[in-house]
Amino acid sequence: MPGLRGKTAFVTGSSRGIGAEIAMRFAEEGANVVVTGKTVEPHPKLPGTIHEVAAECEQRGGRALALQLDLRDEQQIFAAVEKTVETFGGIDVLVNNASAQTFTKTPDTTPKQFDLMFDINTRGTFFCGQACYPHLLKSDNPHILTIAAAINPDPRWYAERLARTMSKYGMAMCTIGWAEEFREEGIASNALWPHYAVATAAVKWSNPEMYEACRRPRIMADATHEIVTRPARECTGNFYLDDEVLREAGWDEARIEAYWMHPEKRSRTSSFLDYDGRAASFRADR
Repeated sequence: MPGLRGKTAFVTGSSRGIGAEIAMRFAEEGANVVVTGKTVEPHPKLPGTIHEVAAECEQRGGRALALQLDLRDEQQIFAAVEKTVETFGGIDVLVNNASAQTFTKTPDTTPKQFDLMFDINTRGTFFCGQACYPHLLKSDNPHILTIAAAINPDPRWYAERLARTMSKYGMAMCTIGWAEEFREEGIASNALWPHYAVATAAVKWSNPEMYEACRRPRIMADATHEIVTRPARECTGNFYLDDEVLREAGWDEARIEAYWMHPEKRSRTSSFLDYDGRAASFRADR
């Protein structure tokens, strides 16, 4: 199985939360990690900056490059990709983690909120893929991994938060489209989604009670690592759930249970999943 030592990973939205955990997990393997995000100075409410995460990546054994990046600006995206290639010589893995969200219903969603979600979630993901594509072609095991759920036709996900759902499903459509478009070129395109809610700083700030019922974000980082170290030509077009990936990799239940913040308070399944958690488990390689 190809590893990540000496490989270069471009991770969007990695100043905190799931993105930061993914960057640090890659660094533990000796990868070159590009930490991107808008947060250069400490946020008044949320911990983490790109420079702090980059320093931690280097502490864990990787090489790191911190780049301030606003995904709404495609020129910044292409400049960040070029800086990555200039620094590390190429790109092997793109992780589209960055995402903006609001849980408002139609009457309460402002044009600013709507545009922010589409500019970052759908447009930003698309142009990151476009910018990284020529460099991924040169990798011996190129992967695009997008943090997105499979498209669920259950109308409640549309009725409860229509604008967010449309923007997130734009990310899912990028996953599907790239898997087929890049299949012959050997670039894998997959998506990963948490089976249960993940304990990020944003959740802790907005809903402390929910935070206590979540799994630690390390589960998403470990699942991401498992996916992007698989042979790219043998796994593409899949929508994975984090714990399913780990079970397939041979992890026992005790190890997976250890991700819960407080097992006795565990949450139910994540957004976009049916209550039994099965809707997002679409697998092209089955």
